[in-house]
Amino acid sequence: MAGHRPYGWAHEGLLPALGAELFASMPRRDQRTKGMAYLQGLLEAEGRKSIRNIAALFGGDAIEQSLHHFIVSSTWDWAPVRRALAQYVERVAQPQAYVVHPLIIRRAGEASVGVERRFVPALGQVVNAQQAVGVWAAAPDWSSPENWRLQLSPRWLADRGHRRQTDIPDTEVPESLGRCSVQAYQELIRKLRLPVRPVVMDARETDVAAVAGWLRAAGTPMVLRIGGTQRLTVEEPGYQHRGVSMTAQQVMSLVWHMRRPGRRPGEGPTSPRPVVTVRVRLSPAPARCEGRPDDTLVLMGVAERGHWPAELWLTDLTTSGVGELLQLASYARRVERDTTEVADRVGIRDFSGRSFAGWHRHATLASAAHVVAMLSGRVEPRLLGGTGRPAATGVVTRGRVGPGRPAAAGVAAHGLARVSN
Repeated sequence: MAGHRPYGWAHEGLLPALGAELFASMPRRDQRTKGMAYLQGLLEAEGRKSIRNIAALFGGDAIEQSLHHFIVSSTWDWAPVRRALAQYVERVAQPQAYVVHPLIIRRAGEASVGVERRFVPALGQVVNAQQAVGVWAAAPDWSSPENWRLQLSPRWLADRGHRRQTDIPDTEVPESLGRCSVQAYQELIRKLRLPVRPVVMDARETDVAAVAGWLRAAGTPMVLRIGGTQRLTVEEPGYQHRGVSMTAQQVMSLVWHMRRPGRRPGEGPTSPRPVVTVRVRLSPAPARCEGRPDDTLVLMGVAERGHWPAELWLTDLTTSGVGELLQLASYARRVERDTTEVADRVGIRDFSGRSFAGWHRHATLASAAHVVAMLSGRVEPRLLGGTGRPAATGVVTRGRVGPGRPAAAGVAAHGLARVSN
């Protein structure tokens, strides 16, 4: 593929090293070459990361047809590529949690896999879109997507014509957003063989009790953002409303006047942000948790700019301090920021094909491009697969992709040390 632009200086050491690991599962050399070209194109193509724009870096129509076949109808399996990417991130960045994050991908037509009219609460409107769920590895100063799942509706999966035209596997079944989210996480643990870590998730548009039941049955610590209407039963010792079922908003309104900011009895100093925690149970408890002695949860209310509560979080990390819980909750905002500033800019929403496999292959390589963008200039030379190339400049400054920017701070092992509240 002669005539393409050279790698940007900042990622020329990282990109070949990562590519060699990512594409090791591909049996043919031409597949590995196309994989590298597509990954490079996601990082360097101008504007929308369409196959046409990516091919323009390398010479035009013939390359476009070749890359289209590579993404849409080739035989390579994306699962080993995702596993290699996740293992690479594990080695160089040491994530602290997983964030399950939904992604709405707007589409003009109805032919692409999973596209339909949907009401999106965050937008307050009905849009024509795909609904995907990403599972992101996260730490305080970075995040990257490691697994993706498309939510497919009963209407889509019942239509044999749609299934045939988009090559949806027979194994795909209708799922709620909550079930799709948990399945995406479980795939990460089982198929990609990653360790169990706390799952952080905005569960306000899901059945919270069902999600909590699935995660607890899998032995996964959870930090779930919930809405004010979620019903809970207060279990705080000495609390006058103990045993009473009420909404999360009512719980926090009642305890606000009694609060000791950022504290439970016996806990350390207060937080600069007003925070209240209270022990609760889901009401009614999930079937998989009901009657268990460990089904007590902690409801955490967080104030913001005088609004109480601005956020409500439900967790089974009942022995963790407020600082630790706030740190975990902050990873959701980290992922939102990195989606906008990095993932969108390397084309996570830009695949325009119809097929189920094509969407997953594109999402996998866009995730790899995200990792290159996030880590260029941030990893130590010894971790670049033996290239020895020092990273003096990077393509990321505060998450913004672009050439010639100063290097961001190095990625360190960020433990969940308690924050001084």
